[in-house]
Amino acid sequence: MTDSPIRLLLADDHPVVRAGLRAVLETEPGLVVVAEAATAEEAVTRAAEGDVDVVLMDLQFGKGMNGAEATARITARPGGPRVLIVTTYDSDADTLPAIEAGATGYLLKDAPPEDLAAAVRTAATGRTTLAPAVAERLMNRLRMPGTALTRRETEVLALVAEGLSNQAVGARLHLTEGTVKSHLVRIYGKLGVDSRTAAVATATDLGLIRR
Repeated sequence: MTDSPIRLLLADDHPVVRAGLRAVLETEPGLVVVAEAATAEEAVTRAAEGDVDVVLMDLQFGKGMNGAEATARITARPGGPRVLIVTTYDSDADTLPAIEAGATGYLLKDAPPEDLAAAVRTAATGRTTLAPAVAERLMNRLRMPGTALTRRETEVLALVAEGLSNQAVGARLHLTEGTVKSHLVRIYGKLGVDSRTAAVATATDLGLIRR
């Protein structure tokens, strides 16, 4: 069993990124890229074919399904492959949905090649690898649970950061305007601010949302 290569699926909408990952990983003994996917939907379909051990998944794919949704679908299948997120995004708005979706690891695209190969091997065994910035943020959330935003609060604030009104945020997330206001009141309390602008600025500085 130990002699079997780890079979990889590269899921990213940028051909240059996929080529770069392939170039790095195929020089590593015991790793073989068996397929590539340019969309999250394609990754879900290809991962179900049974000949992939680890999916290297980006988070953003332009239109359609995102990487967190694809991760949830892939990991929901019994005996499905492990998913290692490889992305440029490290805010809570990105990391939490992916980890909740069942990702085995989370790495940033600027990771050294040896870290990437090690993370793939770790993921194949079902153990977790987290980029240092991501691990530190998760530890801080555990240490200071009172200041951590929930996933819904993060979604609300990310839309506020895009300039949406409470009414528009509610429409996007299928919430009433009153519910959006309640979320904002809790967000203000957690972040120690008293305005939308200050909440967005503070959350951006803390890496809770990305601009």
